[in-house]
Amino acid sequence: MKIHAVPRLLAALVAAVCSLLACGNSSTSSGPAAVAAGTQYSLTFTPGNIQPGVENTQCVVLRLGNPAPIHVGTIHNVLSNGSHHMIVYKSAETQEQKTPFDCVPFTDTLDPSKGSTLMVTQKHDDELTLPPGVGFTLDANQMIRIELHYINALSTPVYVTATTNFVTMADSAFKDEADFLFIGDPDITIPPDSRTTLGPIFFQLPSEYAGVNFFAITGHEHKLGTNVSVSVASSATDTGKSVYDVPGWLWSEPATVQANPPFQVPSGGGFTSTQTVSFGESANDEMCFFWAYYYPSQGARVCIHTSKANAANGGLDLCCPSPNPICSIIQNKLADGG
Repeated sequence: MKIHAVPRLLAALVAAVCSLLACGNSSTSSGPAAVAAGTQYSLTFTPGNIQPGVENTQCVVLRLGNPAPIHVGTIHNVLSNGSHHMIVYKSAETQEQKTPFDCVPFTDTLDPSKGSTLMVTQKHDDELTLPPGVGFTLDANQMIRIELHYINALSTPVYVTATTNFVTMADSAFKDEADFLFIGDPDITIPPDSRTTLGPIFFQLPSEYAGVNFFAITGHEHKLGTNVSVSVASSATDTGKSVYDVPGWLWSEPATVQANPPFQVPSGGGFTSTQTVSFGESANDEMCFFWAYYYPSQGARVCIHTSKANAANGGLDLCCPSPNPICSIIQNKLADGG
């Protein structure tokens, strides 16, 4: 082997470049250290004493306080009495808004430039544990938007508060980004003093979701709802395979069922859902939805199946946000307060 000497001038030039670029310079700042696995960050939203008969949806935007980027493997939410549901978002806001302000549900999901949904909770105590290697990625000093829908149906004031807790996973263990889908049917009509069932409906997933892995599902109704069941089907005529059917299901404490192992939906397939439940965001109205967590991420969306639109062709399946002009109409309508 021949060893060639480096000319002194070249060596000097290399040394100078390394000096300018701080090559191997141990005194260079490397930024904040990585956050250890198992570190917990908590945020609390407290609207306070809610007077009898008051119902509202309010939000806050808070800084999580993580000094470096993190991957979250567990989210644990706790709601007080009076809380109907809470939605936790990763927010693109740059300024905190600590004073509660009136807000419209799911606006941060319909506009991805504002952020994305991390978790929805209707139970008083709800923990989402993601599969091994799956997590939500949060930037350093991530802004979190907490949206709380509350109602006081009692004759005395109710003190309302909610807390969300994020637990980190090891950066080296992270493989896939998790995400969220909200799927349902607004075609709800219940005559007085009657019982009805909506469905089964078939919602065909957009093609980009054909290979993703669904690992948790939660059914969602209001106080008139008595049950939610969800199956995976290859077509509208397929009876499907059950993935969510909870004995003794309660609208006020809907169970989150985690699939182990996660399941996939075949290409061209989708979900069927049967629910006994008229449509609206108020707790005194009704909703007919479920939310599902999956990986790898193809984006968070709100999806609907309605038989009232394009009925001649079997109805309409729509996921927003998308280029479909109906999504823009929905988003503008929400922004104007409905």
